[in-house]
Amino acid sequence: MEYHLKTPIDEETVRKLRTGDILYVTGRMVTLRDEGHARFLEEGGADIDLKGMVLYHCGPIITKTADGFGVVSAGPTTSMRLEKFEKDFIKKTGISLIVGKGGMGENTAEACREYGCVHGIFPGGCAVAAASKIKSVDGVIWEDLGMPEAMWIFDAEEFGPVTVNIDSAGGNLMKRG
Repeated sequence: MEYHLKTPIDEETVRKLRTGDILYVTGRMVTLRDEGHARFLEEGGADIDLKGMVLYHCGPIITKTADGFGVVSAGPTTSMRLEKFEKDFIKKTGISLIVGKGGMGENTAEACREYGCVHGIFPGGCAVAAASKIKSVDGVIWEDLGMPEAMWIFDAEEFGPVTVNIDSAGGNLMKRG
């Protein structure tokens, strides 16, 4: 099925999603990679409420503009390299949707089942297409980590297509093959 979702995405909606569903998301998304995840979990997180939001595994290319920031490129990064963080991150934040490239492991799948989250895949090689769906950069946290590792806060419009890979009912598209 195809869904057009707005953040925050409530748990009831998340629990209806199944592997193979196609999502388009409008609203707040944040980016994080390895160093940002580690800092978030070690330091108690940033001053931002992520419940029902989208976490995008992405190291964007950002440019400064007269009005703030612009997104040049925002392709997904490999999700599996963030597997060691994701179970704790889902539990701590209440994030509803994780988007990245490729699959994730059993710890993430377990957290998706327990806390009501899904992992979705955005096509690799579509970094400029992804950037075109980001309407504004609403902020940045931990700029000291550098552009790809900082937490960027985006306002997206119809971001997708995102294919549900891991659902909250135990389905795992990559595991199925």
